[in-house]
Amino acid sequence: MEELHSLADLLDLQEVDLQIDRLLHERQSLPELDEYRLAHEAATNADEELATAEQELRETSLALDKNDGELEITAGRLDAEQNRLYAGGLSARDADYLRREVEMLDRKRREAEDRVLELMEERERQEAGVAELRTTAAELAAAKAVLEAAIKEAWKGIDGKLAIKESRKGQIVPLVVEDLLDLYENLREAKEGVAIGELTDDMCGGCHLKLTAAEVLDAKRTDPPRCIHCRRILVT
Repeated sequence: MEELHSLADLLDLQEVDLQIDRLLHERQSLPELDEYRLAHEAATNADEELATAEQELRETSLALDKNDGELEITAGRLDAEQNRLYAGGLSARDADYLRREVEMLDRKRREAEDRVLELMEERERQEAGVAELRTTAAELAAAKAVLEAAIKEAWKGIDGKLAIKESRKGQIVPLVVEDLLDLYENLREAKEGVAIGELTDDMCGGCHLKLTAAEVLDAKRTDPPRCIHCRRILVT
């Protein structure tokens, strides 16, 4: 009688295990998971693109500050040299040298002004790009957060059901003799989760093949009964 009880309990255990398998599969197959992976990738790419753009903006701002400072120095020197030239009192040679110096400084000032203008335009363009990327990154992060919340909520419901099934499994396992339980676990691994077939009208519930009367008798003589076709445990 103990063996019969173990086999019946094992059939109950398999049903619980199959329910657990389905719940675990459902947990890992939520449609939101694929959407979340895509959203995570998009958000990560957007963050990286934003970080690159912000670094380029910082570099442009530093270059602008540097060139603006150099322009101020050059303009100051130009003003000073022009004042000396216009003040007079120089020899012809010194005056000619100073004129060439003023021309050189004036050329450098114009070049520096052009460079500063270019950098200002570049910084303005980059600032607009960074602002747009920040908006995009924020939108993608928000979409990712929505999916994450949906997944957590779905998992919460599934995990609650899993806890109930695991509790029920914990009640059944002690009722099954250890050797039978070991065989059941090995067969479950080898038979895609179905280790037991209920024998109904001489048909194995595991492989759904019919057994002859002689095969049924042979199966029942083994301990435990095993299907001759699929070698699953038979419960009658």
